[in-house]
Amino acid sequence: MSKHGGAPFKPLSIAILTVSDSRTEETDTSGKTLVECITDAGHKLAAKNIVMDDVYQLRAVVSTWIADTAIHAVLVTGGTGFSSRDNTLEALLPLFDKQIDGFGEIFRAISYAEIGTSTIQSRAFAGMANGTVIFCMPGSTNACKTAWDKILKEQLDASHCPCNFVPHLYGNNVEQCVNRD
Repeated sequence: MSKHGGAPFKPLSIAILTVSDSRTEETDTSGKTLVECITDAGHKLAAKNIVMDDVYQLRAVVSTWIADTAIHAVLVTGGTGFSSRDNTLEALLPLFDKQIDGFGEIFRAISYAEIGTSTIQSRAFAGMANGTVIFCMPGSTNACKTAWDKILKEQLDASHCPCNFVPHLYGNNVEQCVNRD
């Protein structure tokens, strides 16, 4: 048991998708940042891809990943704004079995302290699909750092209490937080 009352840390297999019509592996600072965040935290990079902001290309890549039982989580950066080329929400929402409304709500609340009312244009969202958790955040490197440091790092760590997503990803094969009351 961890010092936080949760289960011991259990590394996850995480895929990272950058949604962009212009970024390359050399210029994808947001994707690189997420790779560093997950590996520094002790998780494993399962896959990394850059896909044009196209509904069907996005669905194809994410559908393949959620069908792979070895992938626990997918982190998506980009395509969550309001331009005509921002299609991540429209592409991925139909794949979800359940939405995680709190992710977008908390992300925008935290972002408000950083970028003020501009956060209203963020359509950050998350959900579960086939036992895989999917978090979608804006394409800026700072937004990815904010999402990781202030939300995802804890929610993808079995030792974080009172709850985290790890038991949902491993089923009954992982300890859950203990009730301290």
